[in-house]
Amino acid sequence: MKAYLVLDLSVDDFAGFKTYIAEIPGFIARHSGRYIVRGVEPTTIEGDWAPERLVIIEFPEREKARAFLDDPDIQDLFELRHATTTSKLLLADGCT
Repeated sequence: MKAYLVLDLSVDDFAGFKTYIAEIPGFIARHSGRYIVRGVEPTTIEGDWAPERLVIIEFPEREKARAFLDDPDIQDLFELRHATTTSKLLLADGCT
């Protein structure tokens, strides 16, 4: 069953965030992930959720998404994202 990482973020330091933008796609590909939505400005239709930027990454299975999140080689990039953005991240399983 496919799994999706959904990232809601506001960039606080774009100059510092550029390294993350440049390097993260290789790690996503390494774990068989692919972008479904990449840093777009979404339009809120209902409710009070108002992300500034939205990223959705699809993985072929939850285990691949977890391996991506737990990859020791990517932890410095995650720390960089935490330092340069305000973000929320969730993992959701797909329907099939």
